Amino acid sequence: MARVGAILVAAGASTRAGGGTAKQFQVLGVEPMFVHALKCLVPVADEIVVVAPADAVETARGLVLESGVCGTVPVGVVAGGARRQDSVARGLAALRGDMEVVLVHDAARPFASAELARRVVEAVVVGGERGAVVPVVSVPDTVKRVDAGAVVATLDRSVLGLVQTPQGFTRATLADALAALGDAVVTDDAQAVELAGGRVAVVEGEPGNVKVTTGADLETARLRLGAAVGLDASVRVGIGYDLHRLVPGRRLVLCGVEVPFEKGLEGHSDADVATHAVMDALLGAVAAGDIGQHFPPGDPAYRGISSLVLLERVVEIVRTRGFAVRFVDVVIVAEKPRLAPFIPQMRQKLARVLGVPLGAVSVKATTTEGMGPEGTGEAMSARAVGGVRAAR
Repeated sequence: MARVGAILVAAGASTRAGGGTAKQFQVLGVEPMFVHALKCLVPVADEIVVVAPADAVETARGLVLESGVCGTVPVGVVAGGARRQDSVARGLAALRGDMEVVLVHDAARPFASAELARRVVEAVVVGGERGAVVPVVSVPDTVKRVDAGAVVATLDRSVLGLVQTPQGFTRATLADALAALGDAVVTDDAQAVELAGGRVAVVEGEPGNVKVTTGADLETARLRLGAAVGLDASVRVGIGYDLHRLVPGRRLVLCGVEVPFEKGLEGHSDADVATHAVMDALLGAVAAGDIGQHFPPGDPAYRGISSLVLLERVVEIVRTRGFAVRFVDVVIVAEKPRLAPFIPQMRQKLARVLGVPLGAVSVKATTTEGMGPEGTGEAMSARAVGGVRAAR
């Protein structure tokens, strides 16, 4: 069997989808959309290259590795270009030279099946050294040509088809077609072969292999994936916990607010135990590790740093995972000092950094009635719950 390389095109700006996160990184079910799109390629590919926006290459690489969906198939991530054809050319250049058949798939098609990818590969092989294949589904509706706000013709839909991805090519066919484009701009890769005078064969596509384009498409896809996993996976919750020793000579900072007290919390940063718990809760909600992983306690860059600055970075991590913070609830456990007078300011500080309404932030304080390290005044601890929702 021919060796198959696959290119997943995930470098678009996705302006029609709306929201602050590119659609390919928005979460459907429990994973970003582009990770779902990878799944149809893995069973048939000997190597995969993901083409991502230049400023999101590391993010995409981390999400692919974390998902584990590619198993033992080697996966590379490269930066895309200004046009689709530029991105595909960069992906093609990144594939090993022994890949004889190349599949090109859109990150915006998360529902394609491995069986469809397999049909495309088989048809390319049958087509020989100049093979080029696209999946096509019939047009179910009447199609009319419209000009200046009026119908000018009704088209014969029996000779029309809706083209999908993954599309397949012999490597030489795709490389030659892309090189011959010059300044011409194409909307799919098969069009490049057409313009070069090549023949493009068709295989039966899949009605469910829809392209996610608009915000409404995203919502429909979320419902579809959420139903598949049996939950509303657009909403996720994490928990956080932290404990720091109380020592003389340190400021006591909680949720970014300095609280007058004879002791402060020991730590490499400002040791804001409450904010640390919130950070871990939010990282947990998006399965992004913990604060020690992102902000190592021995790193000089974080010595004495405000934990609110670190919380801002956690919010950015949440955003790059395709989510937005929706609420936090934190409980501070300490015998002394009395924290009730400072809680309104703590809530305001957290709400500002998290970018949520004040009503979405809860801060509470309690004691252990003299029990444990908190009860003896040896330490303070905090527990937090953080909720996120897939970004719109």
